[in-house]
This record gives sequence, C-alpha cells and structure tokens, in this order.
Amino acid sequence: MTAMRQKTWLSWSSGKDSAWALQVLRQSDEYAVTGLFTTINMAFDRVAMHAVRVDLLREQAKAVGLPLYLIEIPYPCSDEQYAAAMADFVARARGEGVQCMAFGDLYLEDIRRYREERMQGTGITPVFPLWGKPTRPLLEEMLAGGLRACLTCVDPRVLPAEFAGCELSADLLERLPDGVDPCGENGEFHTFVFDGPMFDYPLAIEAGEVVGRDGFVFADFRLHGQYVA
Repeated sequence: MTAMRQKTWLSWSSGKDSAWALQVLRQSDEYAVTGLFTTINMAFDRVAMHAVRVDLLREQAKAVGLPLYLIEIPYPCSDEQYAAAMADFVARARGEGVQCMAFGDLYLEDIRRYREERMQGTGITPVFPLWGKPTRPLLEEMLAGGLRACLTCVDPRVLPAEFAGCELSADLLERLPDGVDPCGENGEFHTFVFDGPMFDYPLAIEAGEVVGRDGFVFADFRLHGQYVA
C-alpha cells in the first residue's frame, strides 16, 4: 500500500495543526508521510515563531517515528533569504524522490498561494489536508482525539499574555477573547504538541520562563525526562 502512495514530506511547526495534518495524512490512501521539515532560527536554535527548542523538536520526531529535516534561517531573515533557503530544500527533497509537500494551513489564502507559487515547476505538489475545515470544530476534534499541546507564543495585542504557557484545552477554548481564532490561524498564538494519537509515546515536559520579545510573549518548555514505554 505504501508503495502506491505518493511520497510526502510534512511541514512540521511543532504545533497542533501540523500534528493533526500528520494524523489525517496517515489515514489517507493517497499519501505516505516519510519525513518532517521545520524552519529553524539559527540565532536562537529554536523553531521560528513557535520558539520551541530544537531538542524538543527532535523528540517529537522520534515520538512520531519520522526523520526530521531542518531548514536553518538567519535572524532577522529577509524574504529573499527565506525563499532561497526553501528553494534549496525543495530541490533536495525532489532529489530524494519526494512527490508532495504537506502543510497544516487552514484558510489563509495568501499563505496557500505563496506556497503554491514556490512549488510551481518543482515537480512537487503542495497538499493541504486541513484546508477549509471550520476551526472551532477542528480544534474540538483534535482535543477529543487526544491531542495535547501548550501555548508557546502569544500575541498580547489580541490575547492576554497570561495565556502563554497554558495547556490547550476545552476550558481555554471557552476563555478565548472574541475575535481570536480557535486555532490561532491569524497568528494569535502558537503551540507545542507533546502527546496525541500520532505519537508513539507522550513527551514529559516542564515549563520554563515566560519572556517578551519582538512584540510577542514566549513560554519556554524543556524535556523533563525520558518516557519509558
């Protein structure tokens, strides 16, 4: 069956949408996810925007049983630098026989269009397994399915800073201010997934400091100890 599916690498932000995209893709007869790729801020050695430590990112990849490919970008990073880094990576993926690249985008047309334009002429097809799903029912589906995540980045202009570091939950969903997308699709918040149906085992994590930087509030998390199956 896997041989008949299209070889797919998934954009892995460390957050809930990419994790749920993996869950959906694994249930598909059309795609075979064989790798994850993540953009890393070289100055901080963390996932761009989500601010998740790279060692936690690597533990996630182990827990879902997939190889992880890192795309390193400078800080600050211009649009040209980002585009060049992605072009190099897409060329590498194509050389390894990748047929599709999947993204956890939900409804932002400009983001989807940007990705589709970058894929044109590469021989790789962009895939959006969560596209168009209403975000509140989608988040409720994630939580009901056993996904667990913490908020690692909050935009304090739209969401109170004290939400940083909180676990994503049905209670938190009810406390979101009016106008905040339940999945944070407009950048209101970003998450780190530490357990879910796509994981072979949960990650034991502990919260660190909460800091403000570049207009956002970031909550740090560390690996607390190795889970023993």
